[in-house]
Amino acid sequence: MQTLEIIGGNLWNILISLANLVLIYLIVKKFLFGPVKKLIAERQATIDAQYAAAAEAERAALDSRAEWEEKRAGAKAEADAIVKNATELAERRAAQIVESADQKAAGILRRAESEAELERKKATEGIKREIVDVSAALAEKMLEREINEDDHRVLIDSFIEKIGDEYGGDQ
Repeated sequence: MQTLEIIGGNLWNILISLANLVLIYLIVKKFLFGPVKKLIAERQATIDAQYAAAAEAERAALDSRAEWEEKRAGAKAEADAIVKNATELAERRAAQIVESADQKAAGILRRAESEAELERKKATEGIKREIVDVSAALAEKMLEREINEDDHRVLIDSFIEKIGDEYGGDQ
């Protein structure tokens, strides 16, 4: 029984130590664990709020990106349409310019041809008059007589036709 006495005296010490431990635990729990838990809960709430804000910002960024992509695609399509319209307009304008130039060239060609024809006719008429004058003078000298004007014209016209046939037709 001697072992019980050793335990018995220590038993009160153990009980008092246990009571002190429980009392310290309750005091620490009341004054220390409560504020620490409250602080941890506040920090957790702040972190949760930051995560929610980050998730919201990410969602907004994705929405903005999708909107930006849509606007970019719309702008690209609009730019393509503008380029296409400008190209078509330039092609139409070029065709108009070419057509106008062709018409002007054709007009210039017609005028040049008509002027050349007129000059040829004038030259032909001038040559005919000179031939008439020269042939009249020549005929007068050769015949040493006077021919009436109608005979003279018939003679000259036949001479001109003969020359025209020899040198290429209607000159």
